[in-house]
Amino acid sequence: MQQLRLPFFILAALCLLVVIALEMGEGLAASLLTAAGRNAPPHPSGLGIPCLAFLDGLVLFTIVLMGAAMLWGNKLQAEVQGVATLVVSILLILGGIVAVLAALVLLLLMVALFLAVPFGTIAYLALYGDFATGAAQAVLGATLALKILAGILLVLAHQRFLQNKGLVLIVLTSLGANLVVSVLQNLVPLPLVSITDALAGIIVVVIAIVWAVVFALSSLPAILKAVNITKAV
Repeated sequence: MQQLRLPFFILAALCLLVVIALEMGEGLAASLLTAAGRNAPPHPSGLGIPCLAFLDGLVLFTIVLMGAAMLWGNKLQAEVQGVATLVVSILLILGGIVAVLAALVLLLLMVALFLAVPFGTIAYLALYGDFATGAAQAVLGATLALKILAGILLVLAHQRFLQNKGLVLIVLTSLGANLVVSVLQNLVPLPLVSITDALAGIIVVVIAIVWAVVFALSSLPAILKAVNITKAV
C-alpha cells in the first residue's frame, strides 16, 4: 500500500494552521494584507472571520488523526481516535454554543439599535457602521487559497485522503463557509455589513456544531469497542 508522503502532509497541516491563525488573529492578518496608506481601518471588524476557526480547527483535527492512523497503524489507534474525537467534539460543541449565544445577543442589539430611529440609529452607526470590507475580503481570499492548497497537498500526500468521503465533505463545507461569509459581507450597504457579518458568524458556528455532533456520534462505536475489550481482559 502506498505510504504517507510526510513532507506533503506536513505542508498541508501547516497551511491549515496558518488559516486558523489568520482567522483568529484577523487584525494582524489584515494589517499584513492591506496596502499601506489606505484610509480604511487596518483590520476587519466583526465575527464572520473568527468564527471560521471553529470549522477549520475541526478540519485540521481530522487530517491529523488520519495522518496518525496511516503512520502508526489502526490497532490501538482506532480507540485513541475515538476518545480524542469525542473530547474535541464536546469541547467544540460547548464553545460553539457560547459563541452562538454571544453572537446572537450582539446581532439583536445591533438590529434593535438600528431600528430605534433616530438616536438608536445614530448610536448604531457610530459603533458598528464602519466595517473594513476590503481588509476582510483580503483575509478571506488568503484563507480560501490556503485551504485549496492544503487540499491539493493532502491528495499528493496520500490518495486515501481523497477517498475519505467525510473528510472531503468537511473540506468542501469549510470552503463553502468562506464563501458564505464573503457573500454576506458584500450583500448589503456598508452600514449594515456588521449585521450580516454577525449572521454569517452564527451560520458558520452552527455548521461547525453540527459537524462536531456527527463526529461525536461516529466516535462512540470505537469507544464502546475499547470498553468491551477492557472488560474482557
